[in-house]
Order: sequence, then structure tokens, then C-alpha cells
Amino acid sequence: MNQQEIRTLIEKARYAWASQDADALAQIFTADGEIIVPGQKWRGQAKIREEITNFAQQYSNVKIEIRRVLIENNQAAVEWYYEDTEKATGRRNKADDVIVIDFQDGCISRWREYFDTKTPASNQQ
Repeated sequence: MNQQEIRTLIEKARYAWASQDADALAQIFTADGEIIVPGQKWRGQAKIREEITNFAQQYSNVKIEIRRVLIENNQAAVEWYYEDTEKATGRRNKADDVIVIDFQDGCISRWREYFDTKTPASNQQ
């Protein structure tokens, strides 16, 4: 994949997360693609779709601002600022997040997140 194709796929992922579109997110992964977040690992499009659907039931008002994208070969590191609202409590969650992404055959094969909820920068940088 070239850099523009990778950037386009990253933007599609950002949009799918922000709009909580489980189908759109699952479709940009390989059949056996995986998402790894602290404490969880989701493998395969069906599992990704299921977990994003569960997420959407619990959280709303997702906002994501991409801050930096570094690309090398079929890999990228993305730094973004993330916010959501927990529906049960109304609590607004904020995090600085780095995602390391592997690409294969025009799709995402691995998505590994490293986020910091203790010292997130304001989105007013």
C-alpha cells in the first residue's frame, strides 16, 4: 500500500470509531484482523463488529482528533486525542492514544492501542 492509501484507511477507521459504525470498522480489517486494547483482544471481523456494537451501547459523543501519522512500509503509528461519554454516568472520558497499525492486502491486519487516560492533553493545543 502507498502512503495515501494508508492515510485514507486510517481516516476511515477514525470516522468509523467516531460514528460508532461497527460494520464500517469491521469491513476495513482483514478476515482475521485483530484489535488489541489494554486488557482485551478482538480477532476477526465478526468479533470486532460485536465489540464495537457493545461499545456503542455504553458510550456516546465520540470525538477523535488525529495529531500525527508516521508511516513506514505497511505499518503506521497514529497519535490521536480521544473523547467519549459514558452513557450510564454521563462521565466524559479523555485520552491521548497511540495506535500501531499493520496493513495487509489493502486492509488493517492488526490494530494495537496504547492509551493514557491520566495525562491527556487538552484538545485545545
